[in-house]
Amino acid sequence: MLRISNLVLPLDHGPEALEGAIAARLGIGLDQVTNFTLVRRGNDARKKAAIKLVYSFDVAVVDEAAVLAAHAGDPQVRARPDTSYRFPVMAPDGWPNNGSAERPVVIGAGPCGLLAALILAQMGLRPIIIERGKAVRERTKDTWGLWRRSQLEPESNVQFGEGGAGTFSDGKLYSRIKDPRHLGRKVLSEFVIAGAPEDILTEAHPHIGTFRLVTMVMSIRKTIEELGGEYRFGTRVEEFVVEDGQLTALKLSTGELLAARHAVLAVGHSARDTFERLYQAGVQIEAKPFAIGVRIEHPQSWIDKARYGPNAGNKVLGPAAYALSHQASNGRAVYSFCMCPGGRVVAAASEPGRVVTNGMSQHSRAEFNANSGLVVDINPDRDFPGDPLAGMRLQRALEEKAFVAGGSNYQAPGQRVGDFLARQPSSAFGVVEPSYKPGVKPTDLCEVLPGFVTDALREALPVFGRQVPGYDHPDAVMTGVETRTSSPVRIPRGADLQSTNTRGLYPAGEGAGYAGGILSAAVDGIKVAEALALDLLRA
Repeated sequence: MLRISNLVLPLDHGPEALEGAIAARLGIGLDQVTNFTLVRRGNDARKKAAIKLVYSFDVAVVDEAAVLAAHAGDPQVRARPDTSYRFPVMAPDGWPNNGSAERPVVIGAGPCGLLAALILAQMGLRPIIIERGKAVRERTKDTWGLWRRSQLEPESNVQFGEGGAGTFSDGKLYSRIKDPRHLGRKVLSEFVIAGAPEDILTEAHPHIGTFRLVTMVMSIRKTIEELGGEYRFGTRVEEFVVEDGQLTALKLSTGELLAARHAVLAVGHSARDTFERLYQAGVQIEAKPFAIGVRIEHPQSWIDKARYGPNAGNKVLGPAAYALSHQASNGRAVYSFCMCPGGRVVAAASEPGRVVTNGMSQHSRAEFNANSGLVVDINPDRDFPGDPLAGMRLQRALEEKAFVAGGSNYQAPGQRVGDFLARQPSSAFGVVEPSYKPGVKPTDLCEVLPGFVTDALREALPVFGRQVPGYDHPDAVMTGVETRTSSPVRIPRGADLQSTNTRGLYPAGEGAGYAGGILSAAVDGIKVAEALALDLLRA
């Protein structure tokens, strides 16, 4: 088959227009097109009054060779790429033959750990999955306990538990990573098998939403267990036992010493105690840049009108999103992060006495407000020099300030954009109702965030208001703090994807500094699972 990219049609076109547009693009008659399948659909909304839909199709034609020859040199008409997944190795029948010592261990059951465990199980390696939090259904109840009753469960919350932090998010499934092997397609295909909507395979910016992620995660667990995998919930790794530079065992919170010479470290960006234990064990770890700021909310209808103009509300387009960036005069980059159309701001704390925000949407994206992180970049050399865990301590300090500013009861501090720009505290909110639960206390975010952050945000907001009219509306709401945009550390690894100084330990995903978001973390999980399997079965 052929693949056609960047086929542009009007927003209001009918389904009958597709075949004709395909034939015209290829320069052949309709009778020469025998079949076509949608690969990708996006939109071009640069001209709000004339929004276009942009398609990619796989097309079967009568004479493929002639069409390819006629379009030689055209990158938008080419042979369909092979996106099928192939396992690099398979365990022999009856493996392992020497008890449980050689079974690989996956630490963490977020997107990276889930896909690593799934691939290992599909290769016949019967992984053991260690997850400090609870199974996803129980975890969901604990998470709502914080949102509804201000009761934080430190081991079962937005950050910790089956499915990882991505379970309580918008469920975005797109990434800018280079993916020549089409591993992202493998991830999305497994998600569809597990119950995700099939349109994630074709939408340019697919997402799942929290409730569907919950059932999908449960289905993947069932598959892993049926293939011989074993889950251990409510279990932390208390110590990494390393002998002569080789991981040999994991001391668990249950008291067990688990033999482990091959382990995927997929703990996510909030496993601060694990980062401390790795540092104490001598595993190489280094500070990395990340970003801090707030969550900003507007009515979704404002964003739809600003982005789509007269086409706002069109069901084909759905709720509008945005991506914004600005280089401030103080040298800081300001940008939107993890934008959630039709969603809510959620309490995402994982440690007592601290407040941190995140964004979440359901698959329908039907809630009243749009929200996004609005953050400023920081880096170790400039902002938190010292040992590799200095960025983690900065996060904690800001989250403690937010806890106090919100009333020391897990409410979050918030401020109207108009008051923030006028450098005055807020005493009440206006037409935009903050969605964060258990509640938002109007105050002055300058009491929480560093001056270079608030200065950069004040400069950026009017700039963004010119790009998205209404973005700097006085009643837009900013809620603090957003500190967990990415991991504050990186755990270096070599070409074999093992820790550079601890053989058998495979740092992976967002927590180790190699991913950002569900899809890239899951792809990284596949890569480390393959590397681990090749090393394990070669040993």
